[in-house]
Amino acid sequence: MPKAKKHPKLLRWLFLSAFVLVLDFVTKQVAVHFLTPYEPHAVFPGLNFMLAFNKGAAFSFLSNAGGWQQWALGGIAIVVVIVLLIWLRKLPQEEKLVSCGIALIIGGALGNLCDRAVLHYVIDFIDVYYKQYHWPTFNIADSAICIGVLFIVISIFNSKRI
Repeated sequence: MPKAKKHPKLLRWLFLSAFVLVLDFVTKQVAVHFLTPYEPHAVFPGLNFMLAFNKGAAFSFLSNAGGWQQWALGGIAIVVVIVLLIWLRKLPQEEKLVSCGIALIIGGALGNLCDRAVLHYVIDFIDVYYKQYHWPTFNIADSAICIGVLFIVISIFNSKRI
């Protein structure tokens, strides 16, 4: 089997990561400027904008851990970004969906890492709900991470390796 060509356009994917990072930063700044913390502002049924501050991980896991979690979560994010950059660099050019997924995850991870490094919490502002059931509040970085993971999973299930 011939060796797959290395991805020569790594920068194209890193521009996507940078776009996610900038979009995440701008939307969080708009949320902080225009929203009152923990006061929902209806956008349409099923969606509110509500400013929240998350000191923990996903779903506020470890949010009351006393502060050490900021360093741990930040360290994990740095390791994940480095591993993803190595993976992205080694991917064949044909693996566009996986490359896009990795780039989205990198941008999202860096967006939340910046919040943790500067603010010691992550700014969340998107509140999705159904009747009285609310999904944990999230942000653009979280969305990019989830979409990136979904792209990678779809690619795995569509590959001939399974």
